[in-house]
Amino acid sequence: MDYKRLGERIREERRKLGLTQAQLAEAIDISDTYMGSIERGERSLTLDTLVRLVNRLGVTVDYLLADSVSDSDSNIMEQFKQIIDGQSIERKQMAVNVLRTIFAYFKQEGA
Repeated sequence: MDYKRLGERIREERRKLGLTQAQLAEAIDISDTYMGSIERGERSLTLDTLVRLVNRLGVTVDYLLADSVSDSDSNIMEQFKQIIDGQSIERKQMAVNVLRTIFAYFKQEGA
């Protein structure tokens, strides 16, 4: 388990929501100190704490644990979903167009 990467993802999502460590810690009923340790990858967390975190952050468990979960088609699709959720339809379409361009390049190069 890559606790450092898990903590980085938690911090990233917390910041997207404009929350401080103290606010997130209070929302999920843990101490500020413990929250800081989780974000720095110094401490593990219980399943109960993980569930409260994903619910408050509005992300999925597999997104937070992406470095610890094997890459399957469904996991990769979920990662795409996490990235585009909350974006405007125009930005989503732009992302699709970028992916099409990338895959067209791969096809052209024979990769």
